[in-house]
Amino acid sequence: KNRSTVVRERGDKDQLGTRSPQPIMSSIADSVREKCSSHFEADYCECVNPEGSCSGGAKLILTIVSKQFKGKMPLARHRLVNSILKDELADGSIIHALTINAWTPEQWEKKKPT
Repeated sequence: KNRSTVVRERGDKDQLGTRSPQPIMSSIADSVREKCSSHFEADYCECVNPEGSCSGGAKLILTIVSKQFKGKMPLARHRLVNSILKDELADGSIIHALTINAWTPEQWEKKKPT
């Protein structure tokens, strides 16, 4: 299996060509990436904190690619991810907002740049 996880530094481009405006080596983003990558046996997993750390909890963007999402609607995929991160999302003090991009490997092949 060719599984990869990504942690970007300030200014690095992701697979979709967007730049990270803030350093994202936060322990929260790393923890979310590790937890989701492991649980979903992800082919690709990236978690970024585009606004940097904030006192009211992190605002994260998670992109995850897994065969486990095959046959599931987007809402069901989001619920799966949210269930894995329920402790971090519980009161908003660790993660305030989470944008989830959850795709199958086939969908990811169509979305990522060539």
